[in-house]
Amino acid sequence: MLHHLMIIMFAVTAGFTASGITANLYRLVVAGKPQTKGGKTAYFAVMVLAGPSVLFENAAKKAREKSCSKIAFGLAAAVAGYWSFAIGVFVLSISLAL
Repeated sequence: MLHHLMIIMFAVTAGFTASGITANLYRLVVAGKPQTKGGKTAYFAVMVLAGPSVLFENAAKKAREKSCSKIAFGLAAAVAGYWSFAIGVFVLSISLAL
């Protein structure tokens, strides 16, 4: 049982790490909001991977400002965690295949 829990936590951590790296690389490359159709398409493609990091960052900022409830923050954290798990499983599957 503990072994499975450790694998789940490792997958969540790997997914959240991949999400954070992707979000920060995108912020370094692109200065502002995308204006063109191609830019918006690239933004949505990047957000598939960067989404958990961005979602958790925005939820944490709103929680610090006291502009959202604890339930809303918990829901956002749960969604970000599950999304990170899905990305982590994908990343780990690719790394094991190589």
